[in-house]
Amino acid sequence: MKKILLILLSIVPLSVFAQTESAKNPFSVNGYIETYYSYDFGNPAENNRPGFVYSHNRHNEVNLNLGFIRAMYQTERVRANLALMTGTYANANLAAEPNTLRNIFEANAGVKLSQSDNLWIDAGVFASHIGFESAIGKDCWNLTRSIMADNSPYFLSGVKISYTSDNQQWFLSGLILNGWQRIQRVNGNSAPAFGHQVTFKPNSSITLNSSSFIGSDTPDSIRQMRYFHNFYGQFQVHEKLGIILGFDIGAQQKAKGSSEYNLWYTPVLIAKYSVSDKMSIAARAEYYNDANQVIISTGTANGFQTYGYSLNIDYQLMDNVVWRIEGRGFSSKDEIFNMDKQLSTQNYFLTTALAVSL
Repeated sequence: MKKILLILLSIVPLSVFAQTESAKNPFSVNGYIETYYSYDFGNPAENNRPGFVYSHNRHNEVNLNLGFIRAMYQTERVRANLALMTGTYANANLAAEPNTLRNIFEANAGVKLSQSDNLWIDAGVFASHIGFESAIGKDCWNLTRSIMADNSPYFLSGVKISYTSDNQQWFLSGLILNGWQRIQRVNGNSAPAFGHQVTFKPNSSITLNSSSFIGSDTPDSIRQMRYFHNFYGQFQVHEKLGIILGFDIGAQQKAKGSSEYNLWYTPVLIAKYSVSDKMSIAARAEYYNDANQVIISTGTANGFQTYGYSLNIDYQLMDNVVWRIEGRGFSSKDEIFNMDKQLSTQNYFLTTALAVSL
């Protein structure tokens, strides 16, 4: 009996120690691949979709929207992420960056500043604090991104300090940034940009968010200040039905030192209905008004004043695999689209995508 007890005492601690060490492993690796095919009924030249579309932007070809591999390090007081990507998303959104930076999806490190509170400071390249959509399609209710998301930052670089309340209801963040969707600051621009984020989740069914950007995306010699605010509310009104309401508004100086500003704004409404555990349907209605062409340039009399609408169906093939199909249309005040080599106020397209989480 004594021998049996000694054997048990020698085995159990080793087993518990092995499990504890495994649980404490700070390193992990994951990835994501989203392939797609999009058909634009306007048959655009060179197979490029309209210039204000930065995701799923190639016509009539099977392509990769986004693929990345990410290494993560997480301990109680230190965290870091490094993700390298490829795909048409990277080509479109990082075209202004130096070649060595164009394949960076995330590259940041953070330190917890308090032993008792969830207060962190992070620096590097990270996902934008603006909006409810991200570059990762599986995390968004619609297959393609809204005009709102495609024309505000997907990513930012700089330093941010963030705080999450103990009850998880409040998230507060302040940011010092290199610019409007910039890794490398615009040449000749010496001024940092700033931002904030406040997220309130009173319960599991409601999320309210306020985010901002203040800064210039131009050289100092012609500096035009930009002031931008994003607000959205996400509501789970029923176990099967969710709704997102979003509104962006921005103002930019007409010239350096001017007290006059050009405005743009965009509201969006999205509804998602879960048909079953594996199937869901989402509808979107949106409007983007940039008559002064601050963000989207058209070269037309009324600028960019465009309605958008879409309907998509998602099917969860496996826990980590989703297949999606979406029909979408745009209707503009001016003839800014191509329809069989002729100008048109309308644009229609179909997109299907297969997303796999690794």
